[in-house]
Amino acid sequence: MLTTESSSLYNDLDQMSINEILNSINREDQTVPNAVQKVIPQIEALIEEIVPRMKKGGRLFYIGAGTSGRLGVVDASECPPTFGVPFDLVVGIIAGGDIAIRKAVENAEDDWNQAWIDLAPYNLTENDTLIGLAASGRTPYVIGGLNEARKAGLLTGCVVCNNGSPVAEACQFPVEVVVGPEFLTGSTRMKSGTAQKLVLNMISTSVMIRLGKVKGNKMVDMQMTNEKLVNRAIHMIIDELGVSPDEAESLLDQYGSVRGAIEAVRK
Repeated sequence: MLTTESSSLYNDLDQMSINEILNSINREDQTVPNAVQKVIPQIEALIEEIVPRMKKGGRLFYIGAGTSGRLGVVDASECPPTFGVPFDLVVGIIAGGDIAIRKAVENAEDDWNQAWIDLAPYNLTENDTLIGLAASGRTPYVIGGLNEARKAGLLTGCVVCNNGSPVAEACQFPVEVVVGPEFLTGSTRMKSGTAQKLVLNMISTSVMIRLGKVKGNKMVDMQMTNEKLVNRAIHMIIDELGVSPDEAESLLDQYGSVRGAIEAVRK
């Protein structure tokens, strides 16, 4: 039996008090970071291959279905505002299309050919990377996409939560985070989803740091799309340059970004 489908370690959930439910879920959640830590060498190996390709103009694509697909879309959509990169540098594609982000699309994940069809408009090249996301590691949509991507010469990886899965076999650099049985049997939106989110955070953040999108520990290229982010940018400039709030605001207005302000003063 797949680890993700194995029976919960807890029985009679419907008889538990709310406090018992919450503490039990929390107890299980605490095991996830340890599972991720065990596969850091796998994550590192994948990132080491992604970075040089992206430095040559390559892009990063995620494909997945259900929770896995949604997590890929979330990670990709957060890269432009966080790192100031184009919206099409990191792309998340979910089985069933964007409607599936909010509402499940029946049988979308069972089509072996659809992922490659969904990727076709992007005119993929050998510098691009495709990462398949599937907690079970057996989603046809993901396997089919990875198989075609390898044939086309793309770098391929995956994030799955079972060992020795078909998805892992379909790619060059698998990341297999085995988190054990879910609190609610088979509900991979829980620990498995948390593990995938943690790994995606590690991949995208590490890649962007290596691409020069971070200075020191600051998001110097972030997009300032609201007042909160403008204030954050001002505080970054204050912290980095030791100037007054008024001076920081003036520098930000003049140069349009945290990076621009810092580099202008220090050049």
